[in-house]
This record gives sequence, C-alpha cells and structure tokens, in this order.
Amino acid sequence: MKLLLVVLVFAAATYLAVRWLQDHGYGDQPARRRTPKPQPPTRPVAPDDDEGFLRDLEWQRRQEERHRDDHPQPPDNPDQQS
Repeated sequence: MKLLLVVLVFAAATYLAVRWLQDHGYGDQPARRRTPKPQPPTRPVAPDDDEGFLRDLEWQRRQEERHRDDHPQPPDNPDQQS
C-alpha cells in the first residue's frame, strides 16, 4: 500500500515538473507555446445547416402557397382565358 502511494506521488511530481518545463522552457531556451486546439464553430456555418432557418423558410413557403390558393391572380390579358 505504501509503495503504491510513493509511486503515485512520484508520478504526479514528474508530471508537474515536465509541464512546468514545457511552459517555462529549458535553461536559456524560451518556452514553445502550445497552439490551442481549433474549436468547432458554435453556430452553423451556412444557412442550410441551421434547422431554425430551414424551418422558417418552409413556413414562409407554405404561407405564400396558402395565400396564392386563397387569392388567385387574374389573367394578365383579359382577352385570353384558359
């Protein structure tokens, strides 16, 4: 049990020492900065990826279709009727 505790403390101290050396550099060498991992976009990149946008677009299309069905347009030329 005591040996396991000593191994865990040694591993934690080694890890922290290596991290500190990476952050502060070795001797006279400046530390190399770690580049952060690129984060995924927090919102959709394009409108067709946005579910809310597509839902609103479909709702608009249906509203326009209902409006056309309720209010038919008169023919452009009254002399020609289909």
